[in-house]
Amino acid sequence: MSNQFQLFKRRRFSAMFFTQFLGAFNDNIFKQALILVLTYTAASKLGVEVSILNNLAAMLFILPYFLFSALAGQIADKYEKSKLTQFIKLLELVIMAVAAVGFVFEWYALLFVALFLMGTHSTFFGPIKYAYLPQAMKEDELVGANGLFQMGTSLAILVGMIVAGILTQLSQSLYWISATVLVVAVLGYLAARYIPTMPAMQPDLKINWNIITTSLATVRYLYSLPFLFFIIIGNSWFWFYGATFLTQVPEFSKVILLGDESVVIFLLTLFSVGVSIGSVLCKTLTRNKVSLRLLPFGIAGLSIFAIDLYFSLSGLDINVNNDTLLGIGDLFNISGSWRVFADLFLLGFSGGLYIVPLYASMQAYAPKSHRARIVGANNIFNAIFMVTSAIFAIVILNVLGFTLPQLFLVTGLLNIVFGAFLYIKLNKHIKHAVIQTNDGMAP
Repeated sequence: MSNQFQLFKRRRFSAMFFTQFLGAFNDNIFKQALILVLTYTAASKLGVEVSILNNLAAMLFILPYFLFSALAGQIADKYEKSKLTQFIKLLELVIMAVAAVGFVFEWYALLFVALFLMGTHSTFFGPIKYAYLPQAMKEDELVGANGLFQMGTSLAILVGMIVAGILTQLSQSLYWISATVLVVAVLGYLAARYIPTMPAMQPDLKINWNIITTSLATVRYLYSLPFLFFIIIGNSWFWFYGATFLTQVPEFSKVILLGDESVVIFLLTLFSVGVSIGSVLCKTLTRNKVSLRLLPFGIAGLSIFAIDLYFSLSGLDINVNNDTLLGIGDLFNISGSWRVFADLFLLGFSGGLYIVPLYASMQAYAPKSHRARIVGANNIFNAIFMVTSAIFAIVILNVLGFTLPQLFLVTGLLNIVFGAFLYIKLNKHIKHAVIQTNDGMAP
């Protein structure tokens, strides 16, 4: 474990870690602050339903992943990564300046433009950071580096959401939000300046700027590598699974637990800390090797604790008077609440055991010349699965009329079927993947 955190002493790791941490942190400060502004201010001013504005915001952030991921992968393969990252971080500064103007003057259309541009920024940065790791890390560092990256991402998302909530409660909140996102963007650019130079993997690549044909070609290429294809389907399932649960946290905090906003933050913290601990432990549990041996434990945990969450929520008996919402301290004293908290933490922990081996395998087995484009394809599928998650939840809850605990039960049962299918497919194709890779990184 100590060796894993020793990576922070190496500039080739720490500079990219803090660059990506600050990027994810800023994304979530901006997104969460915008959602809170839309919910409590903009909806009434514009005379538009809150759900319409929030769904529009979610769509605008995810849309660039569909449009530009394949193009982003080509660019990351063609150009040197440190200079490319610095350029993208300068663009983040410009985008946050646009967002600051939108917040201060309450120009909501401009805020939506900034949201789309931040989604685009994240789309172009994703292939760089995940293709960078196998290039900058030694073979026995890759799993540990991925664990720390996943931990950092989970914590950045959580802390970003908390900071956004705090900022929106301050007087002159729009000025505070604007100043914060600009400062974090500056810090991200400064971190990027310390990233060491990494040679371009395919400098002679001719970029195809047609985003439709590029996306189709990237997915077609991925499909020709069955092991990587199923690795990415497995990655994307994690985003489907996480989105299905985390999107419902505010509602089941209020409707089932009868909790206030502090309960929402507490439950998100439990899940995020669980993911972080599971991710960091992967290095120790796999003995530094890129391996799928933890995957069955991750799959099993995601199902067991989702199913148990159904039973723990169904068994709760909470009564309050006068529509009073409970705080964390109140819930601690209610019989059965600790089981709910444990289920959420262990769901996150299982997610960490599940996702880190998949990300490490994607990087290790991807051909060096196409590594960033493989990550681009991964982002396309992630976006598809996240949108599918929203549709799935709407169908289960609104069309079929299931309850939230029943949604968690169905998702946990589906995970058993999907997990078995994924593990069988990966074991079938892994030997062929070792032969195809031929670049010394495959375990």
